[in-house]
Amino acid sequence: MKKIISLLFSLMVCSLGFQMKADSSMLQQADSAYTTDSYQEAAELYNNVIRNSGSSSMIYYNLGNCYYRLGEMGKAILAYERALRLDPSNEDARNNLEFANTRIADRPGERGSFIGNALDAAANSSHSNTWAWIGLGCFILTLLGVIAYIFSDIIIIRKIGFFGGILTFIACGIFIFLAYRSAALATADDVAIITAPSTILSTAPREPKDRTQEAMLLHEGTKVVILDSVKSTTDTVATMWYDVQIDNTHRAWINAEAVEKI
Repeated sequence: MKKIISLLFSLMVCSLGFQMKADSSMLQQADSAYTTDSYQEAAELYNNVIRNSGSSSMIYYNLGNCYYRLGEMGKAILAYERALRLDPSNEDARNNLEFANTRIADRPGERGSFIGNALDAAANSSHSNTWAWIGLGCFILTLLGVIAYIFSDIIIIRKIGFFGGILTFIACGIFIFLAYRSAALATADDVAIITAPSTILSTAPREPKDRTQEAMLLHEGTKVVILDSVKSTTDTVATMWYDVQIDNTHRAWINAEAVEKI
């Protein structure tokens, strides 16, 4: 019995090793195709790597560059957004995303509130784990301040411990909030990017029958927030429709096939 278990374990290790080598080889092929400007081939290989062995911020960054070179702006922006979700400190992905957003056709209005957007920008400037570790450091400093205030006989040290403990306790709360908000933004499933070249949004969850039912025309690369979803059936064909918010003043229904969630 022990020999059988040992044999099975060895087979599993060998299989895992072969899979890792295959994934590494595919990634090397993708990088090679990317460096030789074979962007279509590189994009297909990067997508295969993501499907088979998982993703990373750098893989999505390179994938975004491939799609940008291919003129598929919606997929490029989607890839950059995913790269930043995995690593908010990826400045190359952030810069390319900002540049790509200047090249899309649509210019949505204000989204959210000024304070909310500022807090989200601060939370997105670093990974949630980074904020959590900083918060933990502030909490430890708070404890040290309390200890210094309680047990020290030196007045200046007691004052530093008291006021420093208050400041680090406040800072701890701020950083824990940023960690929570960063994690929430990184895992949110209600944000999507339009990947179809163009799509007509409807005033109801179905294909518009005439111009009165057409809400607006949007193009690839535009970000939308999904508020609700409805499955509509026409001639036995079921189609998913999303109720989306484009900005603070525009809301309509879009065919789910025209967008892809980040």
